[in-house]
Amino acid sequence: MSRPDVIVVGGGAAGMMAAVCAARQGASVTLIERNPKVGRKLYITGKGRCNVTNHCSPEEVRANIPRNARFLYSALEHTPPAWVEEFFESLGVPLKVERGNRVFPASDKSADIIDALFFELKRLHVTAVNDRVSQICLRDGAVCAVEMGNNAKTLTGFPCRAAVLATGGLSYPATGSTGDGHRLAAELGHTVVDSRPSLVPLESPDPFCARMQGLALKNVVLTVKNGKKKTVFREQGELLFTHFGLSGPLVLSASAHMGDFEKDRYTCAIDLKPALDEATLDARLVRELSAGANRDMDNLMGALAPRLLVPVLLERADIPGNKKAHDLTKQERRRLLELFKCFPVAVSGPRPIDEAIITSGGVKVSEVDPKTMQSKKVPGLFFAGELLDVDAYTGGFNLQIAWATGRAAGEGAAEYLQLQ
Repeated sequence: MSRPDVIVVGGGAAGMMAAVCAARQGASVTLIERNPKVGRKLYITGKGRCNVTNHCSPEEVRANIPRNARFLYSALEHTPPAWVEEFFESLGVPLKVERGNRVFPASDKSADIIDALFFELKRLHVTAVNDRVSQICLRDGAVCAVEMGNNAKTLTGFPCRAAVLATGGLSYPATGSTGDGHRLAAELGHTVVDSRPSLVPLESPDPFCARMQGLALKNVVLTVKNGKKKTVFREQGELLFTHFGLSGPLVLSASAHMGDFEKDRYTCAIDLKPALDEATLDARLVRELSAGANRDMDNLMGALAPRLLVPVLLERADIPGNKKAHDLTKQERRRLLELFKCFPVAVSGPRPIDEAIITSGGVKVSEVDPKTMQSKKVPGLFFAGELLDVDAYTGGFNLQIAWATGRAAGEGAAEYLQLQ
């Protein structure tokens, strides 16, 4: 491998964007990826369709970043979603906008995004190397080389003038996000905020979750309160009951607000009928009960709730399934009404970090220049993507962060070279 100007460590979304943008500025770039192929995590994003970005303004992106959104102000102004859409379409990937302004390849194939980036890297003569980076070397306090290999006998050093760390967090370790970047950053004197799962399903001790495994509820409202009864999350959308608890888009977004299960206890409640206030819903219940006065409750309830939910609702309201509708008491109807408007689900914690879509935590952003993503501690060292202590909700916002910080780091590294 000839001596590159810039070495990019990590061939995910942020790393490939950094390599492309540095090379477009004239830098000689080498991309080091520990997996045999680049873009492993991109293959599985958006259920294999790759939710490239969100078709919205930079302000709206920041509104969907619960952690350190201000740090990304410059990067998102320089690389807004509109730039990302134009970038991929210029590489020959037609895009489409779906519900929630989510942007996908028109083909619904994540491989189209990865191939476009790969061929652009080839066009720009970026060298790709399949190896693991073990150390970033310094001379006079600045980046001077990168060492690769797994042990002292096989270490190989490659001189460079700048390095971009874009190794990801700890989510989906099979894709290569194993925490190497955190170690490398810490060894160079950076503070690494402890990682925890974000955008992750939630575990519940309530046995009825397993009974309703596979049940997807649409257009419900999920409310999460902390131990002080303060609402930390409330949104309408879709969720899913699983054998372990709760999942689905609403739950993943809610998990980003449930920061510390060790110090706090969170409660979840689902409004199953958010379009109806209590009085309107009660009137609906009265009508259904009157119309089906001679029907068993477990039969009549099919008009009001999904099949898997009916026995759970009746059980939690302490109503026998074979009870006739005309025998239902006002107290029992009230209990049903309350469950429809506030169906509580206990949560004990998040699923393991390797099941998280994104990890929260990473390199402390106050130690990084927000315009160039250059380290404030080590000249010639740049960061991009999930390795930084920033994370967002679902909907294409996390990939938008990857593209924006990747471009800032790549161009920042090229500019750094020109100043040397």
